[in-house]
Amino acid sequence: MIISSLLDTDLYKFTMMQVVLHQFPGARVEYRFRCRTPGVDLTPFVGEIRDEIDSLCTLRFRERELAYLRGFRFLKSDFIDFLGLFQMNAKYISVSASPTGGGEIEIAVQGPWLHTILFEIPVLAIVNEIYFRHHYPAPEYAEGRRRLDEKIALVTGRDDLQGLRIADYGTRRRFSRLWHEEVILTCREKLGPVFAGTSNVFYAMKHGLIPLGTMAHEYLQACQALGPRLRDSQVFAFEVWAREYRGDLGIALSDVYGMDAFLNDFDLYFCKLFDGARHDSGDPFHWGERLIAHYEANRVDPRTKTLIFSDALNFPLAIRLYERFHGRCGLAFGVGTNLTNDLGYTPLQIVMKMVRCNDQPVAKLSDTPAKNMCEDEGYVRYLRQVFGIPDPAAQ
Repeated sequence: MIISSLLDTDLYKFTMMQVVLHQFPGARVEYRFRCRTPGVDLTPFVGEIRDEIDSLCTLRFRERELAYLRGFRFLKSDFIDFLGLFQMNAKYISVSASPTGGGEIEIAVQGPWLHTILFEIPVLAIVNEIYFRHHYPAPEYAEGRRRLDEKIALVTGRDDLQGLRIADYGTRRRFSRLWHEEVILTCREKLGPVFAGTSNVFYAMKHGLIPLGTMAHEYLQACQALGPRLRDSQVFAFEVWAREYRGDLGIALSDVYGMDAFLNDFDLYFCKLFDGARHDSGDPFHWGERLIAHYEANRVDPRTKTLIFSDALNFPLAIRLYERFHGRCGLAFGVGTNLTNDLGYTPLQIVMKMVRCNDQPVAKLSDTPAKNMCEDEGYVRYLRQVFGIPDPAAQ
C-alpha cells in the first residue's frame, strides 16, 4: 500500500479544503490527469493504479492525526470534525487506458469539490511510485545519496547563505515514499536551519517539522466559476481567502493569469494585506524584480514581504535567486522533483489539474505556456480577452 495515511499530502490541500467547506460546499469539479513526458507508456499499470486507489479509499483520519491538525490555529474545529467523518470515495475517480493509444492513460475525478480535493496529490504519488518500481526494481540509492550530498554541500559552510531557507515540496513527483522520507531526514540532519520544513503534512507530523503551504492554482481556477464576474475572479479569490484566514496563510499565488494580470489586481490593499507571493512559472528573476518594484510603487517596503520561489527549482538556482534578492525582501524556496526524485533517472512530468467547476470550463494561463491546461480552447480565448492576456502562439 503506497499511501498509508490521508495526511500524506501537501498542506495546501487542507487549507483550500477548509475554504471549500465554509465558502463553496456545493461546488462540483472535474480534474484530469496528464503526463507531459513524451514516450512514456503507463497503460501496463492501470490495474495496479486502480488497486492502490481502492486502498486509498479505505483510509480514515486517525485520532492522533486529527489531534495534530487541531494544533494549527488556522484550521477550525468544525473542519477537523468534518475530517473525522471524511473518507475518499472511489465512485468519483476513474482510471483507464486512453482510446487514443500511445501509452497514455486517463485519470478523471468528478464530483463535489469537498469530497474530491484530496485525490490529486496521493494519486500522482501512486502513479510515480508504481512507474519507477517497475522500471527500476533495484534503485541506485547510492547515486541518489551522492547527488543529495552534493546539493547539500553547495549551501553548508557558506556564511553568505546563512539566511537561505529551502523546503521540500516534492510529494507529488517523488521516486517513492521511502526515498522521500530519507531525503527529508537527511536534509534535516545536514542542512540544519537552512531546511525550513516540508509541504508534506504526514512527514511534518512524524518528524516534528514545520508544514508549509497556502493555496494552489485550482483554488483560483475554481473562482472563475464561483465568483460574481470572470474579470473579478482573482480579486474575489483573494478576498474570500483573507476573509477565511484573517491574516494567516498570507502568500498569494501569482501565475493563474500571468504576472501582468496579477499585478493589475494586486493593488495597495492586497499588497498590505498579504504577506507575500509565490512564483511558479516564467523567469523567476524577472518576476522577483517586478514584484519588488510593484511593492515600492505602492509605498510598501518589500523587506517586510516574502517572495517564495517554487518553479522547477534546484539548489544552484535557489542560491542564485538568494544572491540576487537577499536583503531586498524576505525569501523562501520550495524544491520539489529535484529533491525527491533525483537518482539519475528521468522523472515523470505528471499533473492532475482542475478543468471544470460547476459544469463550466476553468483554466490557468501561466507565464510558462506549457503549463496551461484546459479542454475548451474557446474558453481560453475568452479568458485571454477578459484579462488582456496576449496569445503567445499569435506573436
